[in-house]
Amino acid sequence: MNLPNKITVARFIMVPIFAVIFLIQLPWSNVVGLVVFLIACISDFFDGYLARKNNLVTDFGKLMDPLADKLLVCTALVCFIEVRDNFPAWCAILIIAREFIISGIRQLGAEKKIIIMASIWGKAKTVLQMITCILFILDYDHPAFTLAENIFMWLAAAMTVISLVDYIFKNRVIFEKASK
Repeated sequence: MNLPNKITVARFIMVPIFAVIFLIQLPWSNVVGLVVFLIACISDFFDGYLARKNNLVTDFGKLMDPLADKLLVCTALVCFIEVRDNFPAWCAILIIAREFIISGIRQLGAEKKIIIMASIWGKAKTVLQMITCILFILDYDHPAFTLAENIFMWLAAAMTVISLVDYIFKNRVIFEKASK
């Protein structure tokens, strides 16, 4: 297993660590949870960068890297519903539903030997979702901070829908092949 793939696997391992730390809600949970979440987010950049730079792009990385991102973000969203009064369930449902739909499209593609890589819209969606998660992990009780949380939450929700429509449109041939 190459280094970028090992970094991706490490990100999977960080997900339950983040969840446990964040959900226990001790005085230090937000800060330590934020550190774990940030390390996972930064590792997402590095595994992709190293894979492309060193020509180490693999089918494993193409499939598992986006899955690790989805698991990280979706875990954070579910945690927010549990411990944050200001995070709406509809937003988590929207984002999680999109991830299931895209995973289904990827699965259909894989069965037809088509690997679907992340698009620029999907990458922008991931960045906005991660920024939103960082804000809700910190969750400062200040009107300006609450406004920033809400703005990024809405931007992440909008980009979630835009990227979903983009994936469906660009990969419509998969639906045609799968229905035959």
